[in-house]
Amino acid sequence: MSHENNQPSAAVKRLDRLIGKWKVSGGVEGHITYEWMEGNFFLMQQVDFMRDGHTIKGLEIIGQEWSFGASEPGEDIKSRFYSSDGQTLDYVYELEGDTLTIWGGEKGSPAYFRGEFSSDGNTLSGGWVWPGGGYDSTMTRVK
Repeated sequence: MSHENNQPSAAVKRLDRLIGKWKVSGGVEGHITYEWMEGNFFLMQQVDFMRDGHTIKGLEIIGQEWSFGASEPGEDIKSRFYSSDGQTLDYVYELEGDTLTIWGGEKGSPAYFRGEFSSDGNTLSGGWVWPGGGYDSTMTRVK
């Protein structure tokens, strides 16, 4: 089945504001880099963090799932994060206006990140929350 004429959805295209390298501070310290995979259907995120003296490195692929045999992609923007210590974590992304929500697992989860982009788009300030914990997080674009 050929999908040559397909275009990324408007919801996926809005994630373009994440493209670049970001310095992360708060509950984790380090850098995140976002770039488009060829075709612009999927965003690739690479992380290099320190949290409580522990190094976290990994790759996340973000986009709409187009399952085998399906005639079109699903509505939600989903991702899977692969860490250097063997974890695989699933998320659902929602970007509405200047508010980015990243749900841990599935939409509506009690574990999520919510942040607001600054007016110039170069800072994302918010925090991760989950039952019994969480931390503040700020991302600042460095290039």
